[in-house]
Amino acid sequence: MHYIGDVYVSEILKKQVLDPKGEESGRLDDFIITIGELFPHVCGLLVSRKGGMYRVPWEQVSIFNKKIVSTNLSSEAIPVFEPGKGEMLACRELLDKQIVDINGAKVVRVNDLKLGEVKGNLCLIAADVGASGLLRRLGLKKQWESVANFLGMKYSTSLISWNYLQPLRPQLGKLALTVSRKQMGTLHPADIAEIISEVSQKDRRAIVESLDIETAAETIHELEPSVQADIITHMDEEQAADILGAMPPDEAADLVADLSEDKAHGILKRMEAEEAEDVQELLEHEDDTAGGLMTTEYLSFPPDMTVSESMVEYRLAAPDVESASAYVIYVLDAEERLLGEVHLKDLVLSSQDRKLGEIMNTDIKTASPDDDEREVAEKISKYNLLALPVVEDDRMLGIVTVDDVVDLLLPPQSRRKKRRMK
Repeated sequence: MHYIGDVYVSEILKKQVLDPKGEESGRLDDFIITIGELFPHVCGLLVSRKGGMYRVPWEQVSIFNKKIVSTNLSSEAIPVFEPGKGEMLACRELLDKQIVDINGAKVVRVNDLKLGEVKGNLCLIAADVGASGLLRRLGLKKQWESVANFLGMKYSTSLISWNYLQPLRPQLGKLALTVSRKQMGTLHPADIAEIISEVSQKDRRAIVESLDIETAAETIHELEPSVQADIITHMDEEQAADILGAMPPDEAADLVADLSEDKAHGILKRMEAEEAEDVQELLEHEDDTAGGLMTTEYLSFPPDMTVSESMVEYRLAAPDVESASAYVIYVLDAEERLLGEVHLKDLVLSSQDRKLGEIMNTDIKTASPDDDEREVAEKISKYNLLALPVVEDDRMLGIVTVDDVVDLLLPPQSRRKKRRMK
């Protein structure tokens, strides 16, 4: 086959496809590509002519460049097109579609497609997501280049290699869904949340459902409450329960409170009993109180535990709590009454055989569950605390972390408001 250079699909679509005698067999209508590869390769040309659509197998293409496309087959020998398993039509299914630019952590629009040679195959190698692709498709690229040159403007093509792109919709995700999961997993949840915020409701759910449970939980936390509720509302209750179970209880409670009662109860029934109990307990408190702000995830050990034993338990338990909760260990008795606290620094510096009851600080600042959120914020700020214990009748209920106080400084419209479930 005689093949010259890279081409954009807009430069070659609708060109004549010639038979061995140089006569027209039809017009190039699309490219048939195989899916499931990093760079999908062209396995055939879709040719249109009076009477229908036909497939020219790639191995029967004799010349392919911007000027000439020809085949070894006579018009009569070109088979009628039938979609094959693991194939898709590049132009119909990709042009003008929204796609995630994994490298740039943003959503882009495919204005044109670039084809090039990879390991001896003609492959889809990049998407043009800039104005150049759109101008090329409209046949205005040369005119714009002339104007740009005359005005001394810089003109560039916005190309993104296909290995940094992943389709949003599940049906397009068949191109490389496993790669998409790996690449999405490398992004910060805040970046994934930003991508989700730019797309339609249907695409939002598709992205979240493609993530692992932990990443999905962290990503949902970064979204606006209304978007969170929409995603969870339309999600399978089993999957939603898994995601909520991976979130800190206070965040899960906030989200559950924004759902319909039927949906909320359905999800809570499918959560682990202990996780569901934590969430329901938090829902009992008003949103503008210490009880409404607190989380029930914190580290607590008994007073007779030695420093050495505590270090072993700390390594096991710390990964399951938020960062702001991991710097203080609360010392509780068998009835969960708060006796004191031990900072991580003191734990590390103390003798291994000493007991927590001997090294704990008993002068602890606390809040009651009904304390106003402003009082809580002022106390955390005044005493420079990472977390403030919430106590009722000396019994430890939870902690309000400095992260929760920072939220109080946000504008009202961007803050989380929680309603109580009946």
